[in-house]
Amino acid sequence: MLDKTLGIVLAGKPGEELGSLTETRAKAAVPFGGQYRIIDFTLSNALHSGLRKLLILTQYKSHSLQKHLRDGWSIFNPELGEYITTVPPQMRMGEFWYQGTADAILQNLYLIERSHSDYVIILPGDHIYRMDYAPVLQFHKDNNADLTIVGTKLLNSPQGYAIKTNEVSRAEKFKLTDGNEKDNGLFATGVYIFSTAYLIELINRFANEEVAWLEDIIPMVINKSKALVYTFGGTMGRVSQDKYWRVLDSLDDYYDASMDLLKYEQPLNLYQPDWLIRSYVGQHPPARTAPGDYGNEGMIINSIIGSGSVITGSSVQNSILFNNVIISDEAVIQDSIVFDGVHIGKNCQIENCIIEKDVVIPNKAIIGVDLKHDRERFEITNKGHRLIPKGFNNF
Repeated sequence: MLDKTLGIVLAGKPGEELGSLTETRAKAAVPFGGQYRIIDFTLSNALHSGLRKLLILTQYKSHSLQKHLRDGWSIFNPELGEYITTVPPQMRMGEFWYQGTADAILQNLYLIERSHSDYVIILPGDHIYRMDYAPVLQFHKDNNADLTIVGTKLLNSPQGYAIKTNEVSRAEKFKLTDGNEKDNGLFATGVYIFSTAYLIELINRFANEEVAWLEDIIPMVINKSKALVYTFGGTMGRVSQDKYWRVLDSLDDYYDASMDLLKYEQPLNLYQPDWLIRSYVGQHPPARTAPGDYGNEGMIINSIIGSGSVITGSSVQNSILFNNVIISDEAVIQDSIVFDGVHIGKNCQIENCIIEKDVVIPNKAIIGVDLKHDRERFEITNKGHRLIPKGFNNF
């Protein structure tokens, strides 16, 4: 069945909610977890599920994303009918960019029809989760559904679309909510499966009404079609292993999801050998610690350290360091996320920070201790985390 399924990954969001992390890259391309990009989680799910036909719909600031896909995901064999293809707005329907999910599908109906697929699965490219798509596709087929909505009780933010179902998992209501309404306790994850013929008919039906979003169409059709709900984290699929779904609606969400990787009992285990997260990782030397000027050794506690990083006579605690991070003598790094190529000088104290790539922090800098002083220099999240953007040098 999977060879007759087309995956459409929505990866075009600008992601202003992540602040300057999306100043030069799409949200789906934001680094995560020491060596990944956010989109790697959706693509790894597709790879392990056996889904081999993928269209990646790109739009805003897509260069970093396209480069990552080229370097890390050129793995499918077109001679076997496999592909992963980036699709910017084709403007077949007019001279405008994607106006929403429904409009993005409308602009690419040509590619959907050419795929000769029986099913289309719509996937968010900017969530952190692990999911086997095969059981939900089987659920859709076995029940001869027109549409299957994947819902869950596990979302970190229930501000989205609440789903009400009956006793046989049929959708009865699909409604935008601020979190106060909790029908069945289920919320839409953004994963949808359509029978292809039904999707084409549906999109064509609403094309002239200029409805931009699938989430606007679904409430109008669930009572007139066979729309079912599959519960992620329920009794089907990889039940014991897949219990995590993070929507990154703010910098605090991003920070919290990152720190979840450091918990003693990881809610999202990156080390499952049967479901590793694939990414592109460049050629770097191994990470190492080195003695400082006075013979003091580097100390690492409960942290992720990327390849090529060198920690010299310093302390790193409860932090995530990406690749090629240099930390000089007598520095203390706590509860922080440090992107590729950052250099941190001697005797620095860094706490509760997200530091963008290639930032150079001078000797004796103190960040994360004095909120009033930091607020004058940096973007501060609601939970007090500091974001140091690319090119910042006003220390």
